[in-house]
Amino acid sequence: MFGKNAKVDLELNRIVEQLIKTGGKEKILPIVQAGEPVLRQQTIAYNGQLSKHTLLKLIDTMHTTMLEAPGVGLAATQIGLGLALAVVEDHVRDDEDDPREIAEFPFHVIINPTYKPASDKTASFFEGCLSFDGYQAVRKRWLDIEAEWDDEDGKRHKERLHGWPARIFQHETDHLSGELYIDRAEIRSLTTTENLEDYWCNDPVPTEAAEELGFAL
Repeated sequence: MFGKNAKVDLELNRIVEQLIKTGGKEKILPIVQAGEPVLRQQTIAYNGQLSKHTLLKLIDTMHTTMLEAPGVGLAATQIGLGLALAVVEDHVRDDEDDPREIAEFPFHVIINPTYKPASDKTASFFEGCLSFDGYQAVRKRWLDIEAEWDDEDGKRHKERLHGWPARIFQHETDHLSGELYIDRAEIRSLTTTENLEDYWCNDPVPTEAAEELGFAL
């Protein structure tokens, strides 16, 4: 937790202000791609190192960058910043029968997030990442999690997440400990986004892909 008494790191605050400026009027930052060391580093817990003004500008810039990409989550490491902070947002699609259990996940700032499984159930679906652009792979994740995080005001939250929102939260939280989704994906399922659309997009549960590409679900 952090609050009014937190001590601002003036040097870090200056660096973040410079980073934000690189986004220009559009507030869109370049997204770091796999191979950059920052994506493999454990982030530093956020405890008020930035002024509230700078923090809110950073959040706004990350949100705009995420939506423009487009994506449903963006971790600070993906813009080259080693702080334990991410933004997430996703909305319901038209298909009510989507087995991925996509649900409304309003915009959240998740600071110092953690999670643990809330059941032993898992689900395997194709997953992508803005820092591994142009590819997707099948990744098994917990179906239900107990998620915890601080918001931008330093208030701690705890919530049980299910389905696709749980997957998004896991994905972004993993980023903050230096993990990419591909680390534990079914490597034989790796596909370009174009081939996913051509071959596998009509089968959200990747049973046909598993059969054809030779991996286990």
